[in-house]
Amino acid sequence: MIISRTPFRISFSGGGSDLPSFYRRELGAVVSTTIDKYMYIAIHPFFDKNKIQLKYSKTELVGEINNINHPIFREVLSHYNLTGVDLNSIADVPAGTGLGSSSSFTVGLLNVIKAYLNRAISCERLAELASDIEINKVGSLIGKQDQYAAAFGGLNFITFYGDESVKVEKIIMKPEMKRKLQDNLIMIHIGGEHSANDILRDQQHQQSIIGSQEFEIQKQMVQQAFQLKSALENNDIDDFGRYLHEGWLMKKSLSSGISNDYIDEIYKKGIKAGALGGKLLGAGGAGFLLFYCPTEKQDSFRKTMQYLNEMQFNFDSCGSKIIYMDDNL
Repeated sequence: MIISRTPFRISFSGGGSDLPSFYRRELGAVVSTTIDKYMYIAIHPFFDKNKIQLKYSKTELVGEINNINHPIFREVLSHYNLTGVDLNSIADVPAGTGLGSSSSFTVGLLNVIKAYLNRAISCERLAELASDIEINKVGSLIGKQDQYAAAFGGLNFITFYGDESVKVEKIIMKPEMKRKLQDNLIMIHIGGEHSANDILRDQQHQQSIIGSQEFEIQKQMVQQAFQLKSALENNDIDDFGRYLHEGWLMKKSLSSGISNDYIDEIYKKGIKAGALGGKLLGAGGAGFLLFYCPTEKQDSFRKTMQYLNEMQFNFDSCGSKIIYMDDNL
């Protein structure tokens, strides 16, 4: 048996600029970090070498790759023409909650299969291949930031270019300031699951109109990502809450599906309870609200928000990796 572990991510700034409707016209850029919540995928030879068994939220047993219902499993196994395997996935956090789980799944699946086939793969190639599988083969209306975050890991500034190239730069901070930033972040689960495709379809349509209000707002979000990168590299987190708040206001204006009255009310309560800013993670509509709340205000904040579940987390510096390999495989 071989097991891969791939982190989920939280995006701080610039989300949406990793969509082709934007970066093929203007430079896209995001600031994000991976966290210690993971997707685990295990692979093992199946006792019937002519069949494939898959276990995720469902169980599939098929004799042909084309008969697989799960689109990512189907496309990845087809890419390698791989049969006679048993594949299992387990996640720390449910899908559809805004942490990039589908891309972590794809990256982790490709990584574990490469190890199974005794083939090395770089972080860059892993992200490229995962992006191609999800966007071009499966047809998901998503961007590229999640695949690169999952493959590389850590706190990064990621830029997206019109020629389809992507650059990942590590953001280096003093350890004590990075810890302070982490300690000032609180993640609240607001419930529900979303389909990013529906929200991003609307967003891409708006971005396709050069000069539109939405396109200009997205350009401002990219500029904010550059500003946040500079602030973090200077170990300045005093305005981090403001960056989140301003980014959230801009993001909400891009599509009516990003927020709703329920989410807005929770956000207002969080700000009133001491948070300096926040944002909804992922495409929108459900999942997690991330707040920046100074430690001296957190007792009051948690008391106010105690009717919702908080998810404790830490930053993670590693991308997808193989954590177990049976020598007898």
